[in-house]
Amino acid sequence: MQKEARYWTLIAISICAAFLTACAAKPNPAQSAPPPPDVEVTAVKQENVPVYGDWVATLEGFVNANIQPQVTGYLLKQDYREGSFVHKGQVLFEIDPRPFQAVLDQALGQLASAKGQLAQAQAQLGLAQINVKRDTPLAQAHAIAQSQLDNDIQTQKQNEALIETNQAGIKGAAAAVEQAQLNLGFTKVRSLIDGIAGITTTQIGNLVTPSTVLTAISQVNPIKAYFSISEQEYLALAGKIPAGGGGDLLRSNAAVPLELTLANNKVYGQKGRVLFADRQVNTQTGSIQIVGAFANPGNILRPGQFGRIRAVTATHENALLVPQRAVSELQGRYQVAVVGRDNKVGIRSVQTGPRVGELWVINSGLQPGDRVVSEGTSKVREGAVVNPKPDNSITVSPYKNQGEAQ
Repeated sequence: MQKEARYWTLIAISICAAFLTACAAKPNPAQSAPPPPDVEVTAVKQENVPVYGDWVATLEGFVNANIQPQVTGYLLKQDYREGSFVHKGQVLFEIDPRPFQAVLDQALGQLASAKGQLAQAQAQLGLAQINVKRDTPLAQAHAIAQSQLDNDIQTQKQNEALIETNQAGIKGAAAAVEQAQLNLGFTKVRSLIDGIAGITTTQIGNLVTPSTVLTAISQVNPIKAYFSISEQEYLALAGKIPAGGGGDLLRSNAAVPLELTLANNKVYGQKGRVLFADRQVNTQTGSIQIVGAFANPGNILRPGQFGRIRAVTATHENALLVPQRAVSELQGRYQVAVVGRDNKVGIRSVQTGPRVGELWVINSGLQPGDRVVSEGTSKVREGAVVNPKPDNSITVSPYKNQGEAQ
């Protein structure tokens, strides 16, 4: 009896265990259908995108003038403050004028002497002319010897020649006076241009000569910017670059406006313009030098500074734009995940163009308005259903502020 009860107990336990196992193995509908993953999507934009070139530039004065004396002498005085703005004709240095004043005084004395000799010769000529006039009828009447008249005529001719000599002497003396006056004036060394004066390269009391560079002056408003572009960039811009010279150097409506970024990474407040291109392409580098100009009213820009020039070299018309993070690369092929109206993902191959800030120009493979996955691309695959959410991290085209197409 006990064995039979035990038998039925084991059967009951087995049945319960089987039932529990079956219940545990039964699939849960809620677990078999997980929700679609959340992804951020961005609509493909269509805009005109400028393509920028970026080049290293060196600034130089529009005019640079070395200040050198024109006479030899001892430097007595410096009349300007180094680094200050000076005007054309302003006295910068003074050389000891005393030797030059002495030369001028001597030249003036020689000029006065030459004039006195001329006056004396003219008086002698007048007397000789009187003698000839008086003795001519007497010689004809044989009242005096013919030789007397001949001597009078000879004396007249000698005095005429002496006058010509004295007149030439006066011209030479006058030229010596003029040269002495110039040299005396050259003892005041003046600025040749308006501009910023540099540091003095000599000291008071030094002997200076015409080969001595005393300082340098640079005209910095406007100021020139030299930079080199590739031959391809030059050909793209050739129609916009002036042939050279003429016109207002600071036109605001220049065909190729230039933007200058300084060493502190700040953009200079004035737009520049292209003045001209060099006459030839450098055969070693394949580049050509361009000269631009910037207004510099505060004289902030100085010769020798470095910066970066940026200018629009081309424009992509109606370009398609997507975030760069939406594009994946595999073995040189570029793909994007596109979300359809049914929220299913399709993987498309695309051809990319230049980068524009955080965006990328797409040359083919997409249409305006297509929704591309910009965040969460690792969660999607071909044909997968997703829960798209708008990506509002990019609200405007970044090239309008600080980006660029390259």
